[in-house]
Amino acid sequence: MFAVNGAVRLAYDDLGPPGGEPILMLMGLAASRFWWPPGLLTALQAEGFRPIVLDVRDSGESTRATVQYSAEDLTDDVIAVADHLGLADAHLFGLSFGSVVAQRVALRHPDRVRTLTGYAAGSSDAGLAKVVLRYFRWGTQLRLGRLTRRAGSDEELAVAIMAVAGYPGGGDFARTTVARDREHGIRSFRDVSAQGRQIRARWHGPRLREMRVPALVLHGEADRLLRDRAARDIAAAVPGARLMILPGAGHVPPPDSWATIARAMRDI
Repeated sequence: MFAVNGAVRLAYDDLGPPGGEPILMLMGLAASRFWWPPGLLTALQAEGFRPIVLDVRDSGESTRATVQYSAEDLTDDVIAVADHLGLADAHLFGLSFGSVVAQRVALRHPDRVRTLTGYAAGSSDAGLAKVVLRYFRWGTQLRLGRLTRRAGSDEELAVAIMAVAGYPGGGDFARTTVARDREHGIRSFRDVSAQGRQIRARWHGPRLREMRVPALVLHGEADRLLRDRAARDIAAAVPGARLMILPGAGHVPPPDSWATIARAMRDI
């Protein structure tokens, strides 16, 4: 399915069930909606949620930009999907960069957001220098750069990324998802131009201390890409936010965390 925000087409899948509480799911940097672990989506459905996975501009099957846009444009993409579905409001769940977008949706459109959950994300308040110097684990980031240059195929790159992200058994998941991406004309981890535009999208809106949406901040204790101080900074800034550091979890929620995450989101 597709929604529109001006000239931008936005791909999404409404996974149901129709009677569940809608939750808009935002994946990481320029990655398609197909990278959500199916077991996590099933765990959310078991808790009464209705996952709606979507691609903001410059990701997945959505429109690729020809000029730079703002961070506000990315947040409005999310609301355009909600409008297309006739949703007055919905829960939000963002992973990595998707969580940064979700934070900004909650700040720009608080009346459209029931709750906010973010996993493995930097603070929306942080500029690029702070993200690089305070949050990144540089050894892993440099390794990831080498993997991107050396990988001979999209499958090889995706398998390596899942290993770095600490996702158990990630090889099969990566190969399956790359195949699904390819069927839809997508190269999630190879689209460096799209990644750059998303990173450069500047935010001009409120800071996290102004958020009035109930929030859950999640981070993996074993995240090798991003330090948990990122999550702690978000939780400290957002009034009333709940912080959960998940033992043994990496940058992508592992299977043994799915039910815990879904229950925690139900209890926000």
